[in-house]
Amino acid sequence: MLKELATGLGVTFENLFRKPYTVQYPDEKLEMFPRFRGLHILARHEDGLERCVGCELCAVACPADAIFVKAAENDPAKPVSHGERYAERYEINMLRCIFCGMCEEACPEDAIWLEKDYELADYDRDSFIYTKDELVVPMEKSGYLPKR
Repeated sequence: MLKELATGLGVTFENLFRKPYTVQYPDEKLEMFPRFRGLHILARHEDGLERCVGCELCAVACPADAIFVKAAENDPAKPVSHGERYAERYEINMLRCIFCGMCEEACPEDAIWLEKDYELADYDRDSFIYTKDELVVPMEKSGYLPKR
């Protein structure tokens, strides 16, 4: 019994004189690990069209059933994506998502990506259902601004 007590006190004294590892969160942010999976985004092609063609493979692959995709026919006069169809409605319920990355793996167009953004807190449950407007990368952030 004394051996266990001495071992426990040894660990306590060893950590007693170490400098604590504390990060002042809003001012300092930790660097995420390379394989960290956070907030989803829907990517675009270089010409500005959406990569998502509405195939619904991400919704089928999702084990938590957190993704809903409603596909529509693409208008040849004003296309939204390069395919025959596009995702008219795309929603991810972040309360159900388990951040497994299966949607990212299942996508044949590399349209959905899990980014490093981890600040997903909110006060309203409805705001955790991310729609296509919130998920599609704006042209300003995508780096693919059209040439004028």
